Order: sequence, then C-alpha cells, then structure tokens
Amino acid sequence: MEEGKIVVSASPHIRHKDSIPRIMWTVVLSLLPGVLAGVYFFGARSLLVILISIITAVATEATIQKLIHKKITVSDGSAVITGMLLAMVIPPGVPLWLPAIGAFCSIAIAKSAFGGLGNNIFNPALVGRAILLASFPVAMTTWKFPLGIEKINSTVTASATTAVDSITAATTLALEKSKLTEYVPSIWNLFIGREGGSLGETSVLALLIGAAVLLIRGYITWHIPVSFIGTVAVIIGVVQLFGDRNFILIPIHLFSGGLVLGAFFMATDMVTSPLTKKGGIIFGIGAGTITCIIRLLGGYPEGVCYAILLMNAFTPLIDRYVKPKRFGV
Repeated sequence: MEEGKIVVSASPHIRHKDSIPRIMWTVVLSLLPGVLAGVYFFGARSLLVILISIITAVATEATIQKLIHKKITVSDGSAVITGMLLAMVIPPGVPLWLPAIGAFCSIAIAKSAFGGLGNNIFNPALVGRAILLASFPVAMTTWKFPLGIEKINSTVTASATTAVDSITAATTLALEKSKLTEYVPSIWNLFIGREGGSLGETSVLALLIGAAVLLIRGYITWHIPVSFIGTVAVIIGVVQLFGDRNFILIPIHLFSGGLVLGAFFMATDMVTSPLTKKGGIIFGIGAGTITCIIRLLGGYPEGVCYAILLMNAFTPLIDRYVKPKRFGV
C-alpha cells in the first residue's frame, strides 16, 4: 500500500490461516489414534472395513458432484471424515458390503441431498449408522471381542493363545442392561479398548489423544463434550444413589459404547451443532439426557447415535433463542 492510499475491500476483513481443508484433514489426523487402536484390537480385517467406507464416501460425493455439475471438492477431506466416522461406529466383523451401503447413504442422503458441506442438518455418519441399524439389525448388533480377554461373561472365556481371530458376545452395555450375568468389566480394559464394541469407539485413551489435538488447535471447545459426558455421569450417579449404589456403573457408562467418540467428534460437528458456547452446553445436556433415557429405559443398550441426531434437529431452535447480545445493545 502506497503512502496516503488505503485499500477498500468487501468483508470479511479478518482473515485466518485456517481453511476448510486444513480443519478437515486435522480432524482426520485426530481420528487416527482411534482407528489404529481398532485395527490393533480387532485385527487387519477391520482395516478393510475402514478403507471401504472411506473410498465409498469419497467416490459417492465425487460422483454426485459430477452429475449435478458442481465443482468436485473431495480433496477438502470432509467425505474422508464421514467414511472414517461411519466405520468407527459399526461392528468390526460386519460383511464388507455393509460399510459401502452405509457410506453411500451418509453422503447421498444426509449430506448431498441437503446441498453438500455446510448445509446438512444431521451428522452424515450417524445417519448412515442409523440406516444400517434399521436395515441390518443382526449384522449391526453382532459384536467381536479382541483376543487376550480372559473373561467376557460367566460362560465365555478367551485367551491370547486361542486359535481364532475373535469371539462373539454381548457388549459391556448389553450385559449390564440385560442383568443376565454377574460380569464386572475391568475399568482399565474399558479405558484402553480391550472390550467388545464398535470398531473405533472402544479405546477411550486413543480417542482422548485425538480429542486433545482438536482442543489445542481450537477447532472444538470443551462445552459440548464436558456437558454431554458430565450429564451422563450425573444421571447415572443419581440413579445409582437411589438404587443399589453400585457406582462402578458410572465409569462403565462413560467408557463403554460411543459416548467419548460421540461427545468429542460427532456432537461437536461445526455444521450440526450450536454456534454459541451457551448453546453448546444446552446441546450437550440434552444429548446426555437422551442417551441416559435410551440406555436406562429403552430397549436398546446404546443411545448416543440417536441422542446426537435428535439434538441436531433442535440446533436451529437453540441458535434462535440463545444469541449473544449485539455490540452496543
């Protein structure tokens, strides 16, 4: 700029080095610890599930954009995230065609049908999971356990020398809900991922490592995850206070199922979550409450998926009534 002259341009005037591709690929990197933990605990075949889901999501988005004559933007990484997240919330032993169907539905129905990135109302990966669960309930509720688990329940045992890839049994949440066994899981095993469940949601340790990256980078804030997980802890604690006072159920509910993955990586989706910090807390409390209602009173042992989808529907209403004051007002 020459002395005495100014440059006048259209808003926005505040620029930042972060871009959509930069943010999306950072999220992909933050998901890698959870993905690698799933592959480690459930075997190399689970890597095929992840790759098929990602490839299908990317191919579906590129094909739809080509058909409607829009610029192909799969290089931004958003379709990769959808494919990864979908693979992480389905059982590791599903038929290999199932993640392909789920990824196609996630992109075609939950994302592209609404206008693409930034316009979708619901989290695409969770919509894909919900469709798969409704369409293929047996495959989506047949769980594999990693080797090395000494005791799964009162009738099924396994050891590191077992000559099988994995064994099938109910998840920790399902066993707790059914009350059919006296099985008490190791909290450490739940934390590191040596229990049955979906491919990428079992290792809380790996997920927290990835979540720390997003928090440090400022791509997410603590408001939704803490209020979400905290609400689940409080409700389970209150229920146990007036029940059998078996407070070990609190860490079981926190470390089992998709709570940590959902709270840090799905409920915080920039497109489908509230814009304000106060709105984020309301969103998290609502999601935590719905999760507990489904887990404690519903017929399904897990409720994170439906809780987040239901709160996605309330996001516009939350944003409407929870607004910061305008400057000068």
